[in-house]
Amino acid sequence: MALAIWIAVIIVVLLILIVMYYYNRFAVLSNRIDNSLSQIDVQLRKRADLVPNLIETVKGYAKHEKGIMKEVTDARKALLAAKDLPSRVKAGNALQEALKSIIAIAENYPQLKANENFLHLQQELAAIEDKVAYARQHYNDSILTYNNLVTTMPGKLFASVFSRKEKEYLEIPAEARAVPKVQF
Repeated sequence: MALAIWIAVIIVVLLILIVMYYYNRFAVLSNRIDNSLSQIDVQLRKRADLVPNLIETVKGYAKHEKGIMKEVTDARKALLAAKDLPSRVKAGNALQEALKSIIAIAENYPQLKANENFLHLQQELAAIEDKVAYARQHYNDSILTYNNLVTTMPGKLFASVFSRKEKEYLEIPAEARAVPKVQF
C-alpha cells in the first residue's frame, strides 16, 4: 500500500515538473521573440537616426536631387511613426529603398564619393544594414524554435493547454527580394 502511494506521488510530481518545464519553455521562447523584435527596432532606429546626417552630407553635392531627399525624409518619418510590426517592416523597407537612391547619387558625384563624411556614413549604414539583417534572422530563428515547440509532440498538447499558437515569420516583401540590376 505504501509503495502504491509513493509511486502515485512520484507520478504526480513528475507530471507537475513536466507541466512547469513546458510552461517555462513557452515563456522563455516568447521572451526571446519579443527581445529579437526589439533588437530589430533598435537597428531600424539607428538607421533612421543616421539618415539626417547622410542627407545633409549629400545635399551639399546634389542640390538638384530634392525629390530623392524628400523620399528619404518621408520614409524616415514613416519609420519613426510606425506603431506595429507590419508597418515598421514596411516603413523600414521603404527607407532602405530610398537610401539605395542616395548611395546611387554618389556615382554621379565623384567629389561626394571621395568625401570622408559620406564614406564614413556609408560604412556605418552598411554596418547597420548588416545588423538589421542579423536581427531579422535571429527573430525568425526564434519564431522557428517556438513554432517547432508548438507543432511537435508533446509540446503541441501543452501549447493547447496554455493557449499558445504558432507565430508568424517576419517576411521581406517581394519587391525587396528582386535581384538588383547592376550596369557597368
